[in-house]
Amino acid sequence: MGKRLWVERNKDGSWDAFSDDGAHIKFGKGRGVFTPGDLMKIALAGCAALSSQFAIEHTLGDGKGARIVVDGTYDADSDAYINFNEQVVVDVTDAKLSEEDADKLKERVTRHIEKGCTVKHTYVQETPVRMDVTVRR
Repeated sequence: MGKRLWVERNKDGSWDAFSDDGAHIKFGKGRGVFTPGDLMKIALAGCAALSSQFAIEHTLGDGKGARIVVDGTYDADSDAYINFNEQVVVDVTDAKLSEEDADKLKERVTRHIEKGCTVKHTYVQETPVRMDVTVRR
């Protein structure tokens, strides 16, 4: 089982998400907060970023990383995202890589994401969700 997460409602209508280890993020609807759909895209981009980090730093040096943009197509009839588009951009202009080395980096980044991105693995398969509702009195 993964770490325990929970959400709590704020008086202004926004929500806060917490984890046992102290992580925190604000979400909701409206300006200045991420929606749950945004958080799905952030999870996909974040997973690709962390999965590709070793390959990129190995080639370009510590602290280097990709810029990852994720968009999705929302279908109102099914109230679901029907696909996600992920763009992974690694800026190597300062490194002056040869075309061959750039191709090798592209292959390594792709392999690392394909192998190590749990969120992507989860999104590409049907993932059952069990839900229990408890009303305390």
